[in-house]
Amino acid sequence: MRLFMHLQIPFNPTAARPWCAWPFAPAGAPQRGLWRATLALLLAATLSACGTAPAKHFAVYDFGPGATQPLPSNRMAPLPTVLLAEVETSAAIEGSAVQYRLAYSDAQQLRPYAQARWAMAPAQLLRQRLRAMLGQRRSVLSPPDAVAPGTLALRLELEEFSHFFASPTSSSGLVRVRATVSRFGPPHKPVAQTSFVVQKPAATADAAGGVQALAQASDALIEQLDQWLQQVAAAEPATP
Repeated sequence: MRLFMHLQIPFNPTAARPWCAWPFAPAGAPQRGLWRATLALLLAATLSACGTAPAKHFAVYDFGPGATQPLPSNRMAPLPTVLLAEVETSAAIEGSAVQYRLAYSDAQQLRPYAQARWAMAPAQLLRQRLRAMLGQRRSVLSPPDAVAPGTLALRLELEEFSHFFASPTSSSGLVRVRATVSRFGPPHKPVAQTSFVVQKPAATADAAGGVQALAQASDALIEQLDQWLQQVAAAEPATP
């Protein structure tokens, strides 16, 4: 024999609470509203945290510290003053991305390294290093400075600045610039123009190897540019 007990509990609609409020929410309409508001804030905070992308971390590179000791006092006699304009470049390489080029598969495309950045745009880095190296034996002026008529003016166009892969196992830092020298006017007098292309082998096939090779290629290019500038100055002396 089975015994059944039937218990009748009157249903009170005003006392019913949603599952999310039971058994943690205290009874009473005001308390339930406060509890729901708290849950809503917690949910919003959780969704906000989940939707926020993690911060990206980049390796930041430049050309190195440059001179680490004062220059000796018995330097060579100073060379003629040079007015150094801002280095011009194309939109493709004016940002801070460290870029590489796969010449063996798609030579027309520049690709950025995902986790590497230059400390400033390559054109600015090149001008900074150029000013430091040329300034060891001559005064280097910028456009806002007072410039005497007839002063040599140097303008550079940076055309290529990439980690260049000739094959999957062979790469180099490739730098190409067009240099123009003129005499500061009026009248503005163009004197000479030429292009420099320098490659230095990369030790590793990654961003760090490319950056090191590009810094070395830039220094070698500046040395060639310095020699050419001296030749131009000797061949085209300033007129009084």
